[in-house]
Amino acid sequence: MGRKMILKLHILFVVFLLLHDRVGKTATVSIADDENDLAKFVNLFIGTINDGHVFPGATVPHGMVKAGLDTDSPGNQAGYDSNPYYNATGFSQLHDDGTGGGASLSNFKVWPIASCRGGLKSCKTSLKSRKTRRKILQDGTPADEASPGYFSSVLINGIKAELTATRRTALHRYTFPAGTQEPRILIDVTNDGQNHNLGPFVNINPSTGRMIGSGVFLPSFGSGQYPAHFCADFQAEGYHFDGPKEYGIWKADVVEPNVATFTKIAPEVGGILGFKRNPDFASPTTILVRVGVSLISRDQACTNAEEEIPVYDFDLVRTSARNQWNDLLGRIRVDSSAADPETTILFYSSIPVKTLYGSHKNLTMIRFIAMVILIISLKWDTYRTLYPLMSLHDPVTFARIIRGMIDIQKYEGWLPECRSATVRQWIQGGSNADPILGEFFVKFHKQASTLNVSADDLYTALIVDAEKEPPNWDLQGRQASLWIKYGMAYSYFLINTITKVSRALEYAFDDFSIAQVAKLLEKTEDTLKLRNTDGSFTYTDPRHCSVKDPTHSTCYLDGRNRDGFYESSPMIYSQYVPHDTAQLILLQGGNEKFIERLDHILDQKYFDSTNEPSQQIPFMYHYADRPAFSTQRSRRIITEEFNITRSGLPGNDDSGAMGSFVLFYLAGLYPVPATTQYLLSSPYFPSISFYNPLFGTNTTIITKNFQGNPPSGIGTLYVKSVTINGQPWKSNCYLEFETFVQGGLIELELTNDDTVGCGTLPPSLSTGGFD
Repeated sequence: MGRKMILKLHILFVVFLLLHDRVGKTATVSIADDENDLAKFVNLFIGTINDGHVFPGATVPHGMVKAGLDTDSPGNQAGYDSNPYYNATGFSQLHDDGTGGGASLSNFKVWPIASCRGGLKSCKTSLKSRKTRRKILQDGTPADEASPGYFSSVLINGIKAELTATRRTALHRYTFPAGTQEPRILIDVTNDGQNHNLGPFVNINPSTGRMIGSGVFLPSFGSGQYPAHFCADFQAEGYHFDGPKEYGIWKADVVEPNVATFTKIAPEVGGILGFKRNPDFASPTTILVRVGVSLISRDQACTNAEEEIPVYDFDLVRTSARNQWNDLLGRIRVDSSAADPETTILFYSSIPVKTLYGSHKNLTMIRFIAMVILIISLKWDTYRTLYPLMSLHDPVTFARIIRGMIDIQKYEGWLPECRSATVRQWIQGGSNADPILGEFFVKFHKQASTLNVSADDLYTALIVDAEKEPPNWDLQGRQASLWIKYGMAYSYFLINTITKVSRALEYAFDDFSIAQVAKLLEKTEDTLKLRNTDGSFTYTDPRHCSVKDPTHSTCYLDGRNRDGFYESSPMIYSQYVPHDTAQLILLQGGNEKFIERLDHILDQKYFDSTNEPSQQIPFMYHYADRPAFSTQRSRRIITEEFNITRSGLPGNDDSGAMGSFVLFYLAGLYPVPATTQYLLSSPYFPSISFYNPLFGTNTTIITKNFQGNPPSGIGTLYVKSVTINGQPWKSNCYLEFETFVQGGLIELELTNDDTVGCGTLPPSLSTGGFD
């Protein structure tokens, strides 16, 4: 290829990066100035140790490809573990972020080899033989570096691996030590997170080195299987490349040189290439690897790679990825001048932009299902805080996800729930796609058509979900027939036996969410279907599943848990009525009794910060007209449970559910999902602004007498009065979404008087608040 053609391709690539998938005003290939480079506040290593399961690798916001390092840690659900004790095993293209279950994805590991004594046939290629320790820094941490859109690691053999990414393609850069005679790179087709591939395929083009491959893999938390495909191309950096020097297929630790194709079943299979070293023997040899990925086909994987990275310019791709992060991060801005620097880092590190992704295209059914990829982004926890956060700053992506969900319902019959790489996984709560669709519609029903979301299709999907029972309601939909008839969830399937009480509570909130949509669409008869039915239940010790449980039982999906509570104790679920807390207070004996109960739950450690059913508990004092107590409790939880260290999460991030929860607490807000209300406390910053690109508006919350953030949560922290655009607001305890639609200035006056009340209490269903 001539120099003129290379220059032409490079110019076209720059133009492509300027235009492709960009929203907002910061579409530029140069890194933003320091004021706008908010990515500098993002610490990707928070939660990468002690079961945080956070992915710290290279991705763009909501990107399909999440390229990162895999280790042999037993807690490698996200592939990576910060503990330097664990070995590196490869650099793969797909990962989950902050989930439980089995180790998922980690597909198509790339691995550099500096030396094979005896030639290509002697290379150690199996996962067990090739794994290598990382270089350890003086502080005892591995020599790994991560920033938005970039990841690097240095192995003990001196090889430096660097990764960056576009939406569906990863670009790797491997720098071998100076003097390396025969740099080699292999791709592992079989060893995903579960080291299991049901149908491996590998093919190498001996002339160009292009390697394509496929596999059929198992999900981490359900039944079924999914196909995945890759297309890898190679290029030298800094010297001429005219194809590989050698190639072959490897099986375990047996390499077959000059074999280009493998199509049989085998436990460990891949391809390997050897390259000419840098002719300047005193200089390092650097090889670039471009890996396109698809869940449709190998041809699609190649197309993705060629379209997204037509020129092998690592630094340009890295810069573009960082700018995409800055575009999204820049929609939420804080005044960090009077806040602890670690608070600012925790805040921006909690914005969940690497956890969900979807792609909406008008395709045939089979191709569409493969393109709408919702990696556990519909896990029951995410409806609580993640989607209400997207409503504030990223409604276009939110709408894209909603369109994908509705189309899946059209093709499959029910809304998707827990998904990984197109595979249905076990439902943990109710049919919690319902409050996600409800959240979208109550906030954006006026803009739905502009966002290409059909109100009729959305409502049909909700009604089918609520009233039509699927063959297996462990995987999608509801146990609708018994719910409609008796108003309770009962089970003869194992999963539902475990979760029947939790599921019934979730179903009730799901129905509320649907009712909210029905009211907006004036579906009066459907609105009246929201009802209560009395029923008797077997006794469950309220201490069950908590730290106080004398039997030390769990609330997870195993055969020992038969009493119906999942991931939280009856003490927590007894408070779970986010849409009608006023009625709950009445049933529990009034405000004082309700406060006593909340105090008991928090003081006796029934509150579990590792699981999302607990998230609303600290803010529920608002409904008893004691918002200062909510402020105190929520701030203590941040102080005690969250920080910016590698073990700074008390549990896994659950696809952004935990991060968005932390961000809301730091912002002095807590959303009531599928409603227009955000409960209000004091922010950790003198000011915080939300830019909504759909409306083109900025909404700034200013604390007029900000005096810092004492760790105790006690001080001049309690909201005494609120004005919106200069006008007094009726409540100290909540804001309406309409305020964020119109934009403007919200001013808070704080006091140290913890007896200050709400004025107007936050809405509840029984008090007419959502009519």
